[in-house]
Amino acid sequence: MFRFLNCLPSHVHRVEENMSLQYGKLISSILLEHYGEAAERVGRDLFRWGPKSLREISSTTGMHIERVKETLCLLIQFNLVTFSPGKSPNKADYTLIAERVLLLLRYPRYLYQVKTLYGNEEEALVEELLQHGQKTASEALLSVAKKLNEAMEGNKCICVVTLKDKFLSLVRNRFIQRCPSVCEGPVPTFTLNESALYLEPDVNIKELTIKIQKKDTNQDNFPDEKVYWRVNFDRFHQEMRDQIMISSIARRIDSNASELLDQLLKLMYKKTDAWAPISNPISLMEIREVLRKNPSQHVLFQYLDQYLKVLEEDLSGFLDKSGDSAGGQFSINMKKAFSQLAWVTVENIVVERFGSKAARIFRLVKLKKYAEQDQILQLCMVPSKECKLLIYQLSQENFLQLRELRKTLSNTGPNKTFYMYHIDLEQVARMVLEMCYKAMYNALVKRESQKTENKRLIEKQQRIESIALNLKEQGASEEQLAEIEEMLTPPERTVLEKVRVTMDKLTEAELQIDETVFLLQ
Repeated sequence: MFRFLNCLPSHVHRVEENMSLQYGKLISSILLEHYGEAAERVGRDLFRWGPKSLREISSTTGMHIERVKETLCLLIQFNLVTFSPGKSPNKADYTLIAERVLLLLRYPRYLYQVKTLYGNEEEALVEELLQHGQKTASEALLSVAKKLNEAMEGNKCICVVTLKDKFLSLVRNRFIQRCPSVCEGPVPTFTLNESALYLEPDVNIKELTIKIQKKDTNQDNFPDEKVYWRVNFDRFHQEMRDQIMISSIARRIDSNASELLDQLLKLMYKKTDAWAPISNPISLMEIREVLRKNPSQHVLFQYLDQYLKVLEEDLSGFLDKSGDSAGGQFSINMKKAFSQLAWVTVENIVVERFGSKAARIFRLVKLKKYAEQDQILQLCMVPSKECKLLIYQLSQENFLQLRELRKTLSNTGPNKTFYMYHIDLEQVARMVLEMCYKAMYNALVKRESQKTENKRLIEKQQRIESIALNLKEQGASEEQLAEIEEMLTPPERTVLEKVRVTMDKLTEAELQIDETVFLLQ
């Protein structure tokens, strides 16, 4: 729909005008939680001032230049910072990719996605790449095989050939991709060859098998030692986007309609770029042919024309029809679909904050596009005094915008002024994003506060659990295990349970806020 963060970096001018304050606080908080204080200081400096050289970063952060180098290496490894030649072609300028930092909060969602779509081995491979930023295929396979074998505790070892097939499956489906190749120079540059992004890696299965059997963790001299792989976040976001659309149709219509949309999306990707605003036309014959090959969709196949008609006429606007020959052709309108979903999201927020009567006013202005206050009072079926108050509240919170229009009655006479209420969806969406960033930051701060306040109890519980696990492996009796568990007093258990419930609620809140952020971006 639009890009919320679209600023032009500068060496001398601060970029805070384009980057929101709440967004900056959230980025700093995420960097601090995942990579420590040094990464937070460097990241905050780059976010605030834009691209800077190594010495400039060292000067403004007060960090030793060697420490800055180590921190930049870490952030580059995780694809959070990029570099390019600066004013001097022999010196690099470093830039923080703030949008990538925000994706760190989605890592659990990515892992759940890949586990649901494929299985445990694929989840382990994606997790390995997320944990290290980028790795060669051989290194990733060796590390994952070692972890899976340890988890099996002496049972049948994982087959490297099977693991490689899982890796290739992720490559073919574009969930992972090659990193750009490096061109050497005073400041190394990266070249991205689209045709080579998803080429199969050169992996020596025999060598890997021997290393796994000997439990050799040495990762040198692999044939693919210069070819690194990373997670393709756009592919995960494509899957998230599709699931939002499918779930929306399932709620609005039924499961058969959502299955039809799923099949239409799969047909779309065969002939249209995944992020195109509108898909290329899909003929009715193509849809029938796909459903005919799937026996489980006999009901959908039988009532296909009716379901297509319902989707076409649905207010969500997901499906457009063109022409009538041979049943017509159908296009998925991604831009319109997510515009409608954004409207629904904002309307739900209005209901939560101001109540159903305010939502009625909001929907009325949306329907009319422009409406005077008197017109709203006449049509919204809300008492006049209460209606005026709600209009004022919605305007104060920027959910409604006011536009002044002047009309000349005559060449010499006075002008008549109209004040029309309207809704600028992009402006409202930006404001809601600000609210989301603030809420997410508060959730992170609250979670960290809970950890700090109860650090002693949490560490005590972890020590007791570790001791109990070791004793259980050594064949300890139930009485011994019970004695260990009694080291935690009932009041301490009550406090820990409260902490657990609070942490779960905060995590759930973060996930829900992130869904809203994803939809509005």
